Amino acid sequence: METILVEDVLHRFLLERAGVRGVLVRLGPAWREVAGRADYPASLRALLGQSLAASALLTGNIKLDGALSIELKSTGALRLLFTECTDRGRLRGLARWSDPLPEPLALADLPGAVMAITIGSAERGQRYQGLVDLHQPDLARSLEAYFVQSEQLPARIVLAADGEHAVGLMLQRLPGEGGHDAVQDEDAWSRIEHLTATLGADEMLATAPEQLLYRLYHEENVRLFEPRPLAFGCSCTRERVSAMLRALGREEVEAALAARDGEIEVVCEFCAQRYTFDRIDAEHLLSSPGGSQPSTTAQ
Repeated sequence: METILVEDVLHRFLLERAGVRGVLVRLGPAWREVAGRADYPASLRALLGQSLAASALLTGNIKLDGALSIELKSTGALRLLFTECTDRGRLRGLARWSDPLPEPLALADLPGAVMAITIGSAERGQRYQGLVDLHQPDLARSLEAYFVQSEQLPARIVLAADGEHAVGLMLQRLPGEGGHDAVQDEDAWSRIEHLTATLGADEMLATAPEQLLYRLYHEENVRLFEPRPLAFGCSCTRERVSAMLRALGREEVEAALAARDGEIEVVCEFCAQRYTFDRIDAEHLLSSPGGSQPSTTAQ
């Protein structure tokens, strides 16, 4: 099999002999864009990369309209972790923390931790949210338990991230997938689990997607579907920032203007885009609820 190292890509595939479907995500530049936004400690950087890969991974086998996000909040040193993949394959993410972070950074040990997976579009009023049980020590095991609980189907998930790449692999056994042999092969799922268990993080991070799948499952008749490109991207807009300021109310907006000599500057935490509003802009957005905002001020 000819192999080409492709980054920022989602591969859907089928293991025809075993009757198992899968998704493989490999992130390079998109992950480095997210990771470079802050000086993350190594353990948090790894968790953020795994979550970013998982956000894309979970979109692989669903019909997505809007975005899928993974959000973790806790009352401990790791206050927030958020990653998102849109239906256009645009990725973004961030984390907020205070030192010292616990080592190891085990999800089950985070005080008051809550993790949610949200799917859909707030603008269209169609959103589904499910809570992830955090009794498992890491993100991959937590997501596997989520699939068993929400879909009553076993899933095997492997996640890895370092400073250069973030990679995710997900496999699901589904009734009726594959050919006649797959239906009759009662040992297929345990065989796939055994093969997947041989995959180490270093190999996963260093190997091109097609080559990785061939190494692991070449006897299972791997069928690859058309790859889906991924990229870093942010959904912030001037209109959304205007809506946020409008929600703050006139008193807070005017106080912000006074504090900065008649100008408000809002910087997106995800992409560092700067939005500025002068007094004319502010009066327009406060007096025209729901209206679009003119770009009278340089951004």
